[in-house]
Amino acid sequence: MTLQAQDLVPFGGVDADAAWAEEVRRLARERDAVLLAHNYQLPEIQEVADHTGDSLALSRIAAASDASTIVFCGVHFMAETAKILAPGKTVLIPDARAGCSLADSITGEQLRAWKAEHPGAVVVSYVNTTAEVKAETDICCTSSNAVDVVASIPADREVLFCPDQFLGAHVRRETGRENLHVWAGECHVHAGINGPELAERAAADPDADLFIHPECGCATSALYLAGEGAVPADKVKILSTGDMLKAARSTSARSVLVATEVGMLHQLRKAAPEIDFRAVNDRASCRYMKMITPAALLRALREGRDEVHVDADTAARARASVQRMIEIGQPGGGE
Repeated sequence: MTLQAQDLVPFGGVDADAAWAEEVRRLARERDAVLLAHNYQLPEIQEVADHTGDSLALSRIAAASDASTIVFCGVHFMAETAKILAPGKTVLIPDARAGCSLADSITGEQLRAWKAEHPGAVVVSYVNTTAEVKAETDICCTSSNAVDVVASIPADREVLFCPDQFLGAHVRRETGRENLHVWAGECHVHAGINGPELAERAAADPDADLFIHPECGCATSALYLAGEGAVPADKVKILSTGDMLKAARSTSARSVLVATEVGMLHQLRKAAPEIDFRAVNDRASCRYMKMITPAALLRALREGRDEVHVDADTAARARASVQRMIEIGQPGGGE
């Protein structure tokens, strides 16, 4: 779903004022729709939504909701996951051009070829993947349960882990598993949060906690800093977005440096307004997430655009890989 930058001109011309919010909620009632917003969305989209969270948590809310329509304010694979878990509901994404560099880093065809090179291997895919990839997957995982999912697989079985190389490196580090093969994919936003800028920010605020998403290019650097004593080990926390919110409510730190997409700061500041949350990289903004503008949301509700479809066979196979993950244990945060 990822398009070239010149194709990504967001729908505009609408101010997110009180009248807009009232109209959004009125249209949602008319359409019998529940509004879901990912943690990386614009603050005004998060504020108008019925529920905010990570993609898996929101998809499970979608499946349990009585609403006949799901409006998923996030990127395309997230709306697909909602459709997989709620096949009888209408799922709308306010702008179908909102793709994902990580989900696009492996296709179903590429995964089938990789499997053919490793017959008998167990495929573990991050939930940040397309429906087609999930359909070729044995077990899905989230960033918070990836280690448990891989550890549940017999030690003598090869594992193919995709698509995120940084999360894969984290899993290999935690499990010590040598027969874990990792696909070389990445989220362009998280990969751009690098070790040197993390070290510089941490040195400038030595008392700050470090909340590091495992998709980040700086996750290994954070653990290195802790190992070298440059940062106290108890300050370094490798966390999914959902687990960041839990940690925000329990930390005793007065300041927290956050290495993930900057939209997450809105929910963190709401959860613990007394703490100074700052981005490790202020430029870590996903242009695909920000395609979901106030104008795009109005368009979806007024016109029923853009509806998300997943063919029944693909959805059934993809649903099975998600259900196997849930059976292993609490999936925690989706990303």
